[in-house]
Amino acid sequence: MTTLDLPPAAAVPGPAAQGPAAPPAGPAEPRPEKRVKLGGVTREDVFTVAGSSIGSLALNWTLYERVLPFSGAFGFLVCWYLLFLAAYFTLGRLQWGPLLVRERLVSVVAWSAGLLVLALIVDQVGYLAVRGYEAAQHLNFFTESMERTAALSPITSGGALNAIVGSLEQVGLATLFAVPLGIAAAIFMSEVGGRMAKPVRTLVEAMTALPSIVAGLFVLGIVILTLGFDKSGFAASLALTVMMMPIVTRASEVVIRLVPGTLREASYALGGSQWRTVWNVVLPTARPGLVTAVVLGVARGIGETSPVLLTSGFTPQFNADPFHEHQVSLPLYVWNYVKQPYPEMVARAFAAGLTLMALVLVLFVTARVLGGRRPGELTRGQRRRIDREARRAESAARAARAGAHAPVAHPPVAHPPVAHPPVALPGNS
Repeated sequence: MTTLDLPPAAAVPGPAAQGPAAPPAGPAEPRPEKRVKLGGVTREDVFTVAGSSIGSLALNWTLYERVLPFSGAFGFLVCWYLLFLAAYFTLGRLQWGPLLVRERLVSVVAWSAGLLVLALIVDQVGYLAVRGYEAAQHLNFFTESMERTAALSPITSGGALNAIVGSLEQVGLATLFAVPLGIAAAIFMSEVGGRMAKPVRTLVEAMTALPSIVAGLFVLGIVILTLGFDKSGFAASLALTVMMMPIVTRASEVVIRLVPGTLREASYALGGSQWRTVWNVVLPTARPGLVTAVVLGVARGIGETSPVLLTSGFTPQFNADPFHEHQVSLPLYVWNYVKQPYPEMVARAFAAGLTLMALVLVLFVTARVLGGRRPGELTRGQRRRIDREARRAESAARAARAGAHAPVAHPPVAHPPVAHPPVALPGNS
């Protein structure tokens, strides 16, 4: 017989047992859990941020300006930000738990980074707008070229029409060349593969870091000096193609690799070929990412100056033919006029820079509107066509049901005459 099999020992009554019986001690009730709410802005958050900012600013000014031998606005701002983060962490640790402090510290870093980027963008746009407003406020800047404008001409004479048209044509041709080639190369590396996939990927990665002046020299040496073509907008578009194609290829390959493999397997299971799978499944699924790749490529090419200078030259005249004669672009227009010592020319250069930013914004928004739909999302025309077909099918089904329940008129049946036997009458014997 083991110890576990023995009966429980009887309690020996003691002095404490002679009093009133104490209630049986039950299990202690669990303490209610306190829910920690992450996210949101409270009054404590606002006061903590404000106190950390003011305290860190005062401490930074004391150390930076009075104690330490430092100077400069950039260093002052960097030290202020670091002291602000330290002060915010210290004050937050006095109020909240470790998890909440870390979460709110990361939120503050993210918010401050976003505000910094927004401030830089506003500063750039505002600076260009202030410096270029003198020229951009006149309509002639967008409707005239610099063909009949001298250095000392008033601001109401001349404009950047030739540069705007040149940039649109050169970037348009470069996009027409770079996007199909880049997406085709990305499909080859991600879908086809083989022995040549790795060398192609290595070459594309090397071309991504290619300096723009090298691309201009390459087109200048091969297309213009060797093949004998003149400097033109077409040659500039070839140089921009060399710059844009690696960006489009790298970004497109990453996006295509993110397409789930189950979609490809489903297409193959239904009998689709590899070409049909890529064309009807992979590319439509990756369409938003491919639009982003195109936008990145255009952003790389639209602001280039050195390859355009080497391949298209500079001219103040209006030239809408990209295949003949020199043609100027907006970056080249800015580069040529901003270094001149005449205020009117400098104002035109800043107005051209502002126009370039507006042009980039319009192109990006257009690309997002045209190709930014989610995979499988239908356009308005496709939804209207599906609704029309559904209504037509419903009308046909309703007509078929009405015809099935209508009474059927049967034609009268003609019965053959019945031959009766002759009846014998009495008296006719």
